[in-house]
Amino acid sequence: MAMQVGGAEDDDLNSQINTTPLVDVMLVRLIIFLITIPVVVQNVPVELPKERNLPTQTKPENIVIAIDRDGNTFWNNQFVDDAALFKRLKEVAVRIPQPEVHIRGDREGRYEFVGRVVYDCQRAGILKIGFITEPPPRFGGG
Repeated sequence: MAMQVGGAEDDDLNSQINTTPLVDVMLVRLIIFLITIPVVVQNVPVELPKERNLPTQTKPENIVIAIDRDGNTFWNNQFVDDAALFKRLKEVAVRIPQPEVHIRGDREGRYEFVGRVVYDCQRAGILKIGFITEPPPRFGGG
């Protein structure tokens, strides 16, 4: 006694691809992208400074402090140590009008050396500090 389960039509192969899992995965990815893209693109609106290079207006009361690559500090081309620099800056800070301090740092020097001079200027109460830089090369003969 043999019993047959199912019909003859069950022997046919199913040649269709089940796309339901593929569609589900793609919809999830689309939702993730739609949620994360605005976060990546959004940024804080800030006004960036424009490049400007004004020629130095040398006034006799301005003080030029130069720092070489070894960290030696020069006050108007005269060598000064850290204690003497701070003392001179305190004397200058009480003048009216207060002179500007222009700092010339060597390109190969460490930032620490320039930072020390800026810190001394802040401690002494100097309000106007400027950095003297070399202008960028102008291309096109201008």
